[in-house]
Formats: sequence, structure tokens, C-alpha cells
Amino acid sequence: MTASTLVWGHPAFRLVLDVPPDGPVCVRTFFDGDSPAGGQPLVEVLAAGHGRQHVSRRFSRTAIGSRMRCTGTAERRDGNWHELRVDQRDDRTGLTARVTIRSAEGVSAAQAWTAVTNTGTEPLLLLGVTTFSAGVPGQPIDDLDVLAGRGEWLGEGRWTRRPLRDLVPDLDLRRHGQDGRGCYAVTSSGTWSTGSVQPTGGLASRDGRAWLWQVEHNGPWRWEVGERLDGPYLALLGPTDTDHQWQQRLQPGESFTTVPASIAVSADGLDGAVAAMTGHRRALLRPHPDRAALPVVFNDYMNTLMGDPTTAKLLPLIDAAAAAGAEVFCVDAGWYDDDGTWWDSVGEWQPSQTRFPAGLAEVLDRIRERGLVPGLWLEPEVIGVRSPMQDKLPADAFLQRGGVRLVEHDRYHLDLRHPAAVAHLDEVVDRLVGELGVGYFKLDYNIDPGVGTDVAADSPGAGLLGHNRAHLDWLDRLHDRHPGLILENCASGGMRADYALLTRMQLQSTSDQQDFRRYPPIAVSAPLAVLPEQAASWAYPQPSMTDEEIGFAMTTGLAGRLYLSGRLDAMSPGQHRLVRDGLVAYRQKRGELGVAAPSWPLGLPAWDDGWLALALRSAQVTYLALWRRAGAPGPVTLPLGHLRGPVRTDLVYPRSLPAWEHTWADGALTVTPTTTDPYAARLFRLEGSQ
Repeated sequence: MTASTLVWGHPAFRLVLDVPPDGPVCVRTFFDGDSPAGGQPLVEVLAAGHGRQHVSRRFSRTAIGSRMRCTGTAERRDGNWHELRVDQRDDRTGLTARVTIRSAEGVSAAQAWTAVTNTGTEPLLLLGVTTFSAGVPGQPIDDLDVLAGRGEWLGEGRWTRRPLRDLVPDLDLRRHGQDGRGCYAVTSSGTWSTGSVQPTGGLASRDGRAWLWQVEHNGPWRWEVGERLDGPYLALLGPTDTDHQWQQRLQPGESFTTVPASIAVSADGLDGAVAAMTGHRRALLRPHPDRAALPVVFNDYMNTLMGDPTTAKLLPLIDAAAAAGAEVFCVDAGWYDDDGTWWDSVGEWQPSQTRFPAGLAEVLDRIRERGLVPGLWLEPEVIGVRSPMQDKLPADAFLQRGGVRLVEHDRYHLDLRHPAAVAHLDEVVDRLVGELGVGYFKLDYNIDPGVGTDVAADSPGAGLLGHNRAHLDWLDRLHDRHPGLILENCASGGMRADYALLTRMQLQSTSDQQDFRRYPPIAVSAPLAVLPEQAASWAYPQPSMTDEEIGFAMTTGLAGRLYLSGRLDAMSPGQHRLVRDGLVAYRQKRGELGVAAPSWPLGLPAWDDGWLALALRSAQVTYLALWRRAGAPGPVTLPLGHLRGPVRTDLVYPRSLPAWEHTWADGALTVTPTTTDPYAARLFRLEGSQ
């Protein structure tokens, strides 16, 4: 360390900070040999009475951020984690900021958060605090592409890679001698954290260097990239006043901590940055036995019972799922409904007596008798407007605005800051686990309450942030009480697939898409934002499908964590065998899922692509899933340059259907379909040195 430079990290991750005596701490470089980044402060703070030094709508050059000065740094080791703390203070307001950065040994990524404390004598009204901000070292903005993802219900994970100059135009800032006022900002509001845009984003340089980030919050967030006079910059943060009606008043002595965010860096392009982030996500996960087991889950909902389970319908389906090789059987929506109109009556979570004349225990016992773990669908955060619970809980146990309970799609939303709401959910889970022996919950979430609640909060956004954090605390305590319980994260599919929740959940439903022909691009793109072993894409083969269509649907599930449904009980023996062979293939590859990194030999998928491909790469083995959709041309060549030497290529699934011709040459696999079916897919295993 010199008087103005701090070098920190480990062999896989190196961060250099500028620590000037007369300016704020800034990121200098991430890579050896980089030219330094510009002067973008590590911390930006927007507060009432202390705006920006240069008028804009962005989180760069805030007055408080520019006045910050370093008061100390500290390093420590916590198990596998290296940790750095950087302390700064703004003398005018007395606001201090501690940025904590931690990186797991051997992983080229780090997680960060910022805690600010009012050490002054006057209250301070916060309007926005960055989790992490930095210049982009050594990169002219003209050489950068920006990666961003959009999504919606049934159409998750639609990614684009565009020149940053297309989004941040060249305004000749040097001629004007001022920073720009615009930026490319991506913001999400409400509680569907991935409902329309992704908290994961990235920059890729034409020289091969790449940065990938994620904001780790189950509520509102913002990330932005833009141009300063001294170069491009990045800012990551949670809720803000402008975007999310968030304000937080800090009295003297009070503190506020931002939501966390992570950034991965690589000199090996976007695939390298994704691999680094994949390793980092694994380091963030809460320990759980599911991480090693990765059992096959059968869920009776999708294109099967569709929320209408009964004992008569379930028993043969349980038998068929067990015969196919499933290991968990989840009874989905409707198990608590007596009158057939369950949507607005949920909340008590008592088993229906009309659906299960001998009790739900009969069904769950059959699941256990067949060697499967019994599971139930649950939507814990909502209470239907017709639910018996809606007037059993106090008014303050619900999100409100102006003294009125928020209603969305005929449901109220619990406020998990309130002890009565938490006690209700604890009673529900403990009863279902203790009395019925449930070992798996599909935790769904089908409404978005908007900006938040003004009960016991400085602003609706602050109330929502408090609820979001209380939700995470509830999940932590749930796991403490039931350490083997498997939790699936679902929000109308993939509407809330963030790494605040996914550090605490074992798998993520990637979509509610019911058309097997449209699902592959969702499954292929999922590992960009979700770990392969957590990305649960539905495979719902049906008796009405051709064999090739069954293989196509099953391959979608085999792209990650296999999530099975379908009327297996009505299939012919040959069809059932084709499904069972898919589960055999999954068990063959699941040992690699927890160590594999994703890559995209044909590039990130477009929604209407004819050919789609996902490679999952581990030390010696690559699994390649390949789909052909209607209209795709004949042979396809897939660059797989990471494989070296002699490469062995085996068809893993479906082995009972005609094999596709494939040849390996010059670091690429060329595949020629031998069938004319418009929808067909294959899973290959390639082995060679990497």
C-alpha cells in the first residue's frame, strides 16, 4: 500500500483503490495492466439539502459522495471469504460510509454493501445510497457492449447485447467541459424483482474483458451505466426516492445499510464473467443437503391437474411419477380449497375435506410409501379477501396506504414486519411439517403490491424495504427450525428470481410457460441469472405428444434442474419409458450441475431462434443441450473451443430415438438431424481436456 493506493484481494480477484487525501475513494483497476478508471466515487449519497454537484438524474457526482474522505481501511479473513472495509466521512453533514467488500477464495467476483451513519448533529433525509459504484477501468466507452435482460410472465430471460454507444450517445463532453446528464438506467419497482427487467447486467469490452453484476434484493432496485468526462461508470443500488418513493430519515446516531450487490470480472469475455459469477453465487448460498442431492421434483400443476387436485386424481399420478424415477412429489394449488374458487379465499392453509375425503394425509402417505418426499404449494405472503384470516389478523399486519389495506387481484398482502403476520406463517409451516410431514414447499407469489406501505415508515418505499428484509429473516428462521426442508422459489414463474431469495431457496421455477415449443429460450437463458442447479425448467410430456415432442419437452427440463409434470399415468408403456430414460439421463448429469459453468455456443438465445443451445461445462465434461424448432435449417455447427485434444461425443438423451449425426473438427461440433420432425432435441455429453 502507498499513500494513495490500496491493493486488495487474492490470486483470483484483485481490486486496486485510489485513496487520495483530498478526494473520495475510487476504484482504480480490476485487472493487471489496466489504465486507471476515472474519478467515480466508490460511494454516492443523495440526500435532501445535498443534491448533486452537476444536475442530472443519475447517481454520479452527488455532493455528499464528492465530499467523502477516507478515514481508514481494514482487512480480515472469515473462512473462505476475504473481506475489506473502507471507511469514509463527509465533514459537512457528519455522514460516515463504510463499504464492505468480500470475495471468496478462488473466485473472480466480490459482494459489496454500504452502511451509512449520521454522526452529525442534525437529521438527514436520505434519498438514495449506492451499494457500489465505480469507473470502468481502462475502457473507452466506444469499445463496450452492455448486456441487459428483459422478461415478463411466460417470456422470461430475453437478453440483448448492444454497443453502449447506442444507449449513451457521444455528446463530445470534452468540448463542453462538463459531465453528461443522461445514462442508461435499468430499474425495477414493487416486489417482482425480475418481473420486467433483470438485476443482472454486464459490460463486455472488445478486448475480451467483461464485468457482470447483480443487485441482490427481493424488492426495488436500480443499476445504471453512463459516461463522465473521465470515462464510463457503473452504479448499483436498491430503492431510491425518484424511482421507488423511498426516503429514510437518519437521526443523529442512526444508521442505514444498503441492499447487497455483486460484481464479477474476467479477461475471458462474457463466458468468463458468467463463470466467475456462477462460482460466486455458489459461495453465497446457504448450506443445505439439497445442494448435493438435487432430487427430481414432480409437480402436479403444469398442463396436468392445473390447481384441481383430488385423491382420485393424485393416487395414480403419484404411482406413475414414482415409477418414472421422481424423488419429490409436490401437490400444487387447490389442496386447501373446498368450494372450487380458491383464488380469493387463500390464507388459512387447512387441507380441503371435499377434495380428500379420507384426509390429505392419505395422499401424502402414498407419496412416502412410493419413496418420494411429499410437498405442498404455498403462497404465504397473501391473504384472500374472502379468507377467514382476513379479519383474524390486526390491520397493521397488512401492507397499507393511507390507512387502507392494499388489494391486488383480490388478495391482501401481509406485512412481515408485524409479529402477528410472522406468527401466522410460522404456525402454518410448522403445522404442515410437523403434522403432515411435508418436506418440500413450492413458495409461490402471484401479486405485486406496488411501491409499499406507509405504516411505521418514513416513506412507502422504506416500509416495503423493511418488509422485504423481514421476509428474508423469516426464511432464515424457517431453515433454522427445519434444516432439511426444501424450498422452491416461484412467483408466477420467474417474476422474483433474485439472489436475496435464491441464497435461501434451493430451486427456482423459471417460468409458467405452458407451450413446450416456446419454453427452450427461457431454459437456455436461465443460467445467465440463476445457477444451473437451481434453474428448474418444466418438462411436461403428454400422451398426445409424438415421441420427438416428448424428447423435446424433456430436454428442456434437462437443461438444468429437472422439474417434471405431465399425465404420466395416462401414457403408453413406450412413452413412459421415454420419460423414465430422461430421468436416468438427469441422474447421470446432476453430479456435474453443481460445479458446471454455462456457455452459449450459438450466442444468447433470441425468442424465435430456430436452433438453441446451452453448454454446461465442468473440468472434463461438457453437457450440450440442443433444440431444433420448426423452420430451422439442416446442419448446425457449434463452436466449443474450450475443449482440447481428442473429444469423445456421446448421445445421452433420447437414446431410443434416431441418433443425430455429429462430427468433431477444429474445435466445433457439427450436428445433422436425421429426422424431419419440426420440434426435436438432443442432449450430448462431450469429454475432452479443457
